[in-house]
Amino acid sequence: MHIEIGIISPEKLAYAGVAATALLGAHTMGLLKSPTAWLRTALAAFFFSVLMQAWYLPVGPSELHLVGAMPVYLLFGFIPTLFGFGLGLLVQALVFEPQDMAHLAVNFLSLAVPLVTVHHTLGKKMQGISVANVLKLDAVYYAGVTLMVGFWLSISNDAAPVADWALFAASYTSLVAIEPLLTIGLVALAGRLRGSRVGQRLLAACIDEGLLRRAAPAVASA
Repeated sequence: MHIEIGIISPEKLAYAGVAATALLGAHTMGLLKSPTAWLRTALAAFFFSVLMQAWYLPVGPSELHLVGAMPVYLLFGFIPTLFGFGLGLLVQALVFEPQDMAHLAVNFLSLAVPLVTVHHTLGKKMQGISVANVLKLDAVYYAGVTLMVGFWLSISNDAAPVADWALFAASYTSLVAIEPLLTIGLVALAGRLRGSRVGQRLLAACIDEGLLRRAAPAVASA
């Protein structure tokens, strides 16, 4: 999802910065009005950063990262995940890859635009969390990520060959196959924690309540 430094002009990077700022600004009130969302944002940023740094592989014109987008989205909610992506990418750039600061908005939009799409289409309508539903979320989300990478490459100074982008896009099938198992496992664990008093208090602060209502089918079958 990371785009090679230097292939996008400063003018286009500026437009990306405006778009990223507008997207976050449009959801700022949703974050500010919920104190528990602040904690969830921090947790989303932490888990996203850990997963992203734990495994990544250069593929074609970009990099394949273990993003954990759907586990983070389903556990912590839409707005905490949106801001968690931005915060996680900022920390990653400051601590590990300072050169990525130039493409912070580009990399954020590559993750955020597919997240917004998934949330307002499949996410809001999903009645229960199952392997089939999570597979749909992952498939749509990572298809969106690969399309965003393709968009950035298409407007770059040195457009990558289509075959290289196709190789990158195909590599995400591995995440679509693996990530749903991680998601279902974490959802089932959250459901079991709900049975204890300490677990209820912990979940009330850290986990999106909508998750637990929709998780019943997955927890029951786990």
